[in-house]
Amino acid sequence: MNYDDIKLINNTALHNFELFVNEHRSFIDYKQKGDKMYLVHTEVPKELQGQGVAEALVAKAFEYIEQHHLTLVPLCSYVQAFLQKHPEWDRILAA
Repeated sequence: MNYDDIKLINNTALHNFELFVNEHRSFIDYKQKGDKMYLVHTEVPKELQGQGVAEALVAKAFEYIEQHHLTLVPLCSYVQAFLQKHPEWDRILAA
């Protein structure tokens, strides 16, 4: 499935990046301190698992971080695994 047309929501009240697919909410918990964005936990409901939603969510979060001139601190194990597969995103890692 292609998730390009689904908009990433930055829910600042909950400190989440959200993606709604078929009315199901997937999210990444984050903390922001200065220009550092700490991605803490990624969660996809069981109805959407195995469909590439988590990958799309992380990629969209990385795009947001880059577009807003922030740096990434990957605390979430899924985000860390994504970085292993996509080293081109190392450019946004915090020093």
